[in-house]
Amino acid sequence: MTAPTDQQSTDDQWRGVAAEDTEQVDRVVGLKLKRRSLALLGSLLRPHRRWAALGLAMVVVENLARLAGPLLIAVVIDSGIPAVLRGDPTVLAWCVVAYAACSVATAGLGAAFLVLSGRIGQDLVLDLRQRMFQHAQRLSLSFHETYTSGRVISRQTTDVDSLNELLEIGLNNLMTSVLSAVGITVMLLTLDLELAGLTLLTSVPLYFATRWFLRRSNQAYRGVSGRTATVIVHYVETMNGMRAVQAFRREGRNKSIMDGLNTRLRSSAHDSLDVVATFIMSVRLVGNLSLAAVLAVGAFRVTGGTLELGVLTAFTLYLRRLFDPLDEVAMFASAYSSAIAALEKISGLLQEDPTVREPERPRALPPHRGGLPVEFSGTEFRYRADTPVVLPELDLAIPAGQTVALVGPTGAGKSTIAKLLARFYDPTAGQVLLAGVDLREVSDVELRRSVVMVTQENFLFSGSVADNIALGKPEASRAEIESAARAVGAHEFISELPEGYDTDVRKRGGRLSAGQRQVIAFARAFLADPAVLVLDEATSSLDLPTERVVQRALESVLADRTALIIAHRLSTVLIADRVLVVTDGRVTEDGDPADLITGSGHFAALHDAWRDSLA
Repeated sequence: MTAPTDQQSTDDQWRGVAAEDTEQVDRVVGLKLKRRSLALLGSLLRPHRRWAALGLAMVVVENLARLAGPLLIAVVIDSGIPAVLRGDPTVLAWCVVAYAACSVATAGLGAAFLVLSGRIGQDLVLDLRQRMFQHAQRLSLSFHETYTSGRVISRQTTDVDSLNELLEIGLNNLMTSVLSAVGITVMLLTLDLELAGLTLLTSVPLYFATRWFLRRSNQAYRGVSGRTATVIVHYVETMNGMRAVQAFRREGRNKSIMDGLNTRLRSSAHDSLDVVATFIMSVRLVGNLSLAAVLAVGAFRVTGGTLELGVLTAFTLYLRRLFDPLDEVAMFASAYSSAIAALEKISGLLQEDPTVREPERPRALPPHRGGLPVEFSGTEFRYRADTPVVLPELDLAIPAGQTVALVGPTGAGKSTIAKLLARFYDPTAGQVLLAGVDLREVSDVELRRSVVMVTQENFLFSGSVADNIALGKPEASRAEIESAARAVGAHEFISELPEGYDTDVRKRGGRLSAGQRQVIAFARAFLADPAVLVLDEATSSLDLPTERVVQRALESVLADRTALIIAHRLSTVLIADRVLVVTDGRVTEDGDPADLITGSGHFAALHDAWRDSLA
């Protein structure tokens, strides 16, 4: 075999250092995640600390009653039975009554604790679900565009269920087992020091077994939690895209992906079960060997007259009870590892901060009758620090009441301008001003009341048509809702629905056509009566008859407000007071539609192509 060169030895050393550094980093990161998870758990438990203290008191009393059993049996064997043989049943009678009373106390307190801990657990789970839901709604659009809905669903379901299992079952097992182990250890030391010392020798292998178990189970359940989330993500994506799946016969490919994900999830689950099984086997082996040793030594001492039979009996009963709870501790540790892995992900979600923040001291906007002026001042934007600039220092002023249309090729930055105006994002440099006020200084409530955006894929919630229109103004009367629908030409088709305005549109508005959903979105925007209306490809899903209806309705919708229209259909663009051609994030043409049509620029070419398509 060739001896390693100096360079190989150096490489091996560096690989060793790198591996050690990686392991150290993993430990530090794991410790931070665990601390963050425990801090979250502590914040959930804090409002219930009085009830938790009552539950702890119940468990203490329950364990004291449980611990009395073997001691009473020892008294019966060593004192009660000999007394009966002498004609005095008093000791035996008192022991029987005490044992019965302890049994009743154990059962009653155990049931009461389960009810109390169950209620506390459900309150914690409810609190956590509400926190996640409210926090997810507050997070900015940039978060939801990168953090898939499947992962959010996984946090709300499987991860919360892991915590629920810990609270409902594991917490009771832990408290009972720990108190029982402490109490039994005290009783063993009280009964016989020699046998207790022999038993305590088993703590050494149990310590190393427990340490190994905690480390491995944490790793295993992180894998289970992460892979469960990937399964849910793929499932949600497949269900949401079912039309495309069936249209392009992707069922086989999706099944193959799901099979792979499920196989990896099963492998992780097997790993976690193997860890639990190995630990339980080790605990039981140590316990059985310890019991055998105690029986051997104890029997020898009983025959030698240095140990009473009742004491040996009580000692073995306590010893059996000492190792039985360790199985429960193992199950708790398993549930704990699963819950901590889940809490790491939940706390990560709750730690996400909105990139679009509510101002600490918001500024009020002036009355908006007739619209409000909009200004982009040196506005630069990129989606992330490592992505290219989408808008390079845009300077644009839109007077109050003016309707401006943005046209240009796909990817030119038109929708980005609309999202900045609606403050779904903040510019990376410069400002977006509404009536001279930076949007970052306007409260969310006032901003959403003043700027309304209608997009191509406007979302309808399950519920009635009236409810969906009323999103623009929740306190609106039925008369106002119907008036808004008439204004945009929606009243006629709504009246023909089975229950009119009370018709349930079903999931995502699936009961309605794409054009009908879009017109309802216009009615919603009209009812909101914003100072600024942004239409981002809002007429692209309309057929020609519906588009003509909407084109007439737009005259009333756009009246007395500032409007920004993004559209490829020039029939929509031509109603604007002003047209901006956007290329690579820059305004390359700016003017009246009629003037630009007579020119030789990009908009004139678009108009000629559109006119030829109608011929």
